[in-house]
Amino acid sequence: MAKVTRDDVARLAGTSTAVVSYVINNGPRPVAPATRERVLAAIKELGYRPDRVAQAMASRRTDLIGMIVPDARQPFFAEMSHAVEQAAADRGKMVLVGNSDYLHEREVHYLRAFLGMRVSGLILVSQGLTAQAAAEIDAWDARVVLLHERPEAMTADDVAVVTDDIGGAQLATRHLLEHGYAYVACLGGTEDTPLTGDPVTDHVEGWRRAMQEAGRSTEGRLFHAPFNRYDAYQLALTLLGGPDRPPAIFCATDDQAIGVLRAARELRIDVPGELAVAGFDDVKEAALTDPPLTTVASDRQAMARAAVDLVLDDGVRAAGSRRERLRQFPSRLTVRRSCGCD
Repeated sequence: MAKVTRDDVARLAGTSTAVVSYVINNGPRPVAPATRERVLAAIKELGYRPDRVAQAMASRRTDLIGMIVPDARQPFFAEMSHAVEQAAADRGKMVLVGNSDYLHEREVHYLRAFLGMRVSGLILVSQGLTAQAAAEIDAWDARVVLLHERPEAMTADDVAVVTDDIGGAQLATRHLLEHGYAYVACLGGTEDTPLTGDPVTDHVEGWRRAMQEAGRSTEGRLFHAPFNRYDAYQLALTLLGGPDRPPAIFCATDDQAIGVLRAARELRIDVPGELAVAGFDDVKEAALTDPPLTTVASDRQAMARAAVDLVLDDGVRAAGSRRERLRQFPSRLTVRRSCGCD
C-alpha cells in the first residue's frame, strides 16, 4: 500500500501543501476554520501520519526535551522529573531523562547524546558544570536551563530556576532552635559536594547562619553524609549510637532525614521526645514517616513550568535582565511532628 503524503492530503482537501503544513504544525500562519476542518477531515480519511523525523531534520529540532538528573531513584528528582514531564506535555513535548549518577563524565555523555538527537532544549540538574560540559553546550549552541542548581556567577547566557535554599534551611533550623534545643547538628553533603552553587551547600549555609544568629557554635556539628536514605541510615546509626548524640538534626535532604528516622527507631530513640529531626524537599513520603517529617517545601510544579517555558521560548530567554534569567521560588516550612510540634 502506497504511503499517504502531504500532497495527497492537499489534493483531497482542495488546498496547498503549505496550508496542510500550517494545520499540522498549528502555524506559523493562521488557517480559516472551514479550511482547517477540510484538511483535518482529509487527514482522517486518508490515515495520514506526519513524518516527525523529516520534520525534525528540516527544523533542526524535535519535539523532545532532554533532562539530566543526578539520580531519579531519589524521590526529589523523581518528583521533579514528573513535574517537568507534565509541563512539557502541556506544550506538546516529550521528555527524555538521563541519570548522571553524580558523575561528570556521565553528565557529558548524556549532553552529547541528547544534543545529537536535536532535542528542543535541555533541562539540567547538575552538580556544577565542568569546562567539558560547557564546551559541549557551546558547540551545539544548545538551549539549556539549569534547574535546582544555580551557576556560581550568572553570565549573560545562564538561565536557571531555583528555590530559596539558604532561606529555607534557615527557617527549618530556627524552628528547631525555637523548641529550646541546645543546638542543631547538620547532615550536609559528601566531601565531593561543590563548595558553591550546589543546593545542599546552600542548605548547610542556611543552617550555619541560623546557628550563628542564635549564638550557637557550629564547630564539630556538621557531618558529611550521602544524599540517599540507605547510606544516611548507616551513618546515623554511628552518630546516634555514640556518646555525643545531638538533641536535634537538620538534614540537607528528606532522604537523609528518612534514614535518620529509621536509625533512631532501630536504636529505640524516641522522636521527637529524645531527638528532633527536620529535612528539606518535602517529598511525598515525608508525610508518611513515623513520626511525620517536618521539612522545607518548594513549588516543584511552578519550577518545572518555568524551566520548560525558559527552554522553549526564545522571547523569554532573550530577556536582558538577570532577574528574568534567574527565577527563584520561595521556600516554606511544612511543620509536622518530627520537630516536636503536636
